[in-house]
Amino acid sequence: MTRNLAEEVIRCLTELHLPTMRAQYDAVSRQATAETWGYADYLLELAQRECQQRRENRIERVLKGSKLPLAKTWAALDLKRLPTKVVQQLRGLLSGDFLDRRENVLVFGPPGSGKTHCLAAVAQELIRSGRRVWFTTCGLLVQELLAAKRDYTLKGLLKRLEHWEGVILDDLGYVQQNREEMEVLFTLLADRYERGSVWLTSNLPFSKWESIFKDPMTTAAAIDRLVHHSVIVELNLPSYRLEHAKNAKDKASA
Repeated sequence: MTRNLAEEVIRCLTELHLPTMRAQYDAVSRQATAETWGYADYLLELAQRECQQRRENRIERVLKGSKLPLAKTWAALDLKRLPTKVVQQLRGLLSGDFLDRRENVLVFGPPGSGKTHCLAAVAQELIRSGRRVWFTTCGLLVQELLAAKRDYTLKGLLKRLEHWEGVILDDLGYVQQNREEMEVLFTLLADRYERGSVWLTSNLPFSKWESIFKDPMTTAAAIDRLVHHSVIVELNLPSYRLEHAKNAKDKASA
C-alpha cells in the first residue's frame, strides 16, 4: 500500500472512530494476501476485530463502574464448600433470565459464610455477558439516599439507579437506621419493585427485620416487595474466614 493511500485510510478510520481497524488493517491486509482472502472476508475480519474490542472495552467500563469487589470472582468461589442446592441456584442465575423478569436475589447467612462473594461472582459473570449490575453496601447507599433527599435530588438518584439491571445491597443486617433512613431505603425498594432487580445479603432472617425498618407495617411491606419475585439463597455455613484462620494455625503448629 502506498504512503498516500495508507495515510488516507488512517485518516478515514480515525474520522469514523474505528481505532482497532486503524491499528490492525495493515497486518490483516498482509494476512488476507497470504491466505488469498476475498474483499468481503478481509472486511469482515476487520469489522469483527473492531466489534470484539468494543465489547471488551464496554465490559471493562461496566466492571469499573459497578464498584464490585473484583477479587471475588466465580473462579475463586469454592463451590465444593457450598450446599448442592446453593450451587444449583447460583449457576441458574448465570443465564441472567431473572434480570429480565425483574426478580430479586436474597442471600441469607451468618457473617463470613460467603454471601458477598456469591453475589459478586455471579454479577461479574453477568457483566461479562453484557448485563449491568452495581454494588454498594446498604449503609453507604442509605446515606447517599438520605443526602439526596435533603438536597431534593432523590428522584434523580433513583432515576440513575435505573441504569443498572441489578443493584446489590450488601450487609443489610448491619444497618440500624433511624426512621428517616428507613424511609429512604423503603423508597428505593418500592421504586425498584417490578422495575429492577434488587440483590441483597443479610445476616438477619426476616423475623428480625423489624430492628431495621422499626415499624411492623413497613417491615411487612418491604419483605413483601422483595419476596414477591425472588430467588432466596440460604448459606447456613460457618465463617470462611474463621475456617481459613484455623487451617492456617493448624498448619503452622504441625
